[in-house]
Amino acid sequence: MIPPHPQTWLKTLPNGLFCEPGGFYVDPLRPVDRGVISHAHADHARPGHSHVLATRGTLALMRTRMGGRAAGAEQEMAYGERLNINGVTVSLHPAGHVLGSAQIALEYLGAKVVVSGDYKRQIDTTCAPFEPQSCDVFVTEATFGLPVFQHPMVEDEIAKLLSSVSLFPERTHVVGCYALGKCQRVIAELRRAGYEAPIYLHGAHMPVCETYRQLGVDLGDLLPATVANKAALKGAIVLAPPSAIADRWARRMEDPVVCMASGWMRIRQRAKAGGIELPLIISDHADWNDLLNTIREVGAPEVWVTHGSEEALLHALSNLQVRARALRLIGYGDEGDA
Repeated sequence: MIPPHPQTWLKTLPNGLFCEPGGFYVDPLRPVDRGVISHAHADHARPGHSHVLATRGTLALMRTRMGGRAAGAEQEMAYGERLNINGVTVSLHPAGHVLGSAQIALEYLGAKVVVSGDYKRQIDTTCAPFEPQSCDVFVTEATFGLPVFQHPMVEDEIAKLLSSVSLFPERTHVVGCYALGKCQRVIAELRRAGYEAPIYLHGAHMPVCETYRQLGVDLGDLLPATVANKAALKGAIVLAPPSAIADRWARRMEDPVVCMASGWMRIRQRAKAGGIELPLIISDHADWNDLLNTIREVGAPEVWVTHGSEEALLHALSNLQVRARALRLIGYGDEGDA
């Protein structure tokens, strides 16, 4: 029997990507009865679902961010575990994006689809690395799906930050970074580079870092920046949400060096417009080369592209003789790099 094409059973609906025979959505955009969640960023993990299936890390982070249960009912699933839902076999595999992030593999009547969620291929000691999965259709993100996006090695960007700290010991370095994933990765990379001093955090970052610690990720000595006096922050590194680094909160620091850790810092005009003195090109998404290399590695004859620069990647895939189409799902944003 010829397996049914995934287009006949995996459909884009207003609520998101729907697995019709399984009766569940992947990263649903609105409250639904059943959802399989790739990771805990708010554009993929929304409140109000009756039942969600996700990794232990994703469920814990959803609870932290939502201030309570992740959904009416929570179902934890380990990487590599297989679960039959109405004839559809579901399994989760590391995506390397943030702690607990997963690719979602769906197998139905001999056809296999892997939905990548958000992913990256660079090293990140705070989460399990991406594991390529062979499949018939690969659904990939394309956040940085333009050739201009070539992410440098993260250790080189951390070296830039530490060099500036050494060069300006009287100034406070305030680094804008998203609370989930980017913050913990920057901390871990600073520790890996030998930085042992306390790192100060905006209040919005503290609960997520505590959840990472509870899940076994050691981040070293972290202190709240909001209670530290101006003198204590002289020469220190402070991490804060991107929205906080340009407002009055940051101006209370000692002659702050305003930094931003984001893949978008590759665009100089964006850094300049944001008043960023030290742009750090650190992203939790695959860059152009890693998108193409991952697609080659997975070996799927067909690729569906979602949330990002779809057209450029579709054109590149056509040159590789890979069938490709844009899902054009509306509602997913680059929350981690906003």
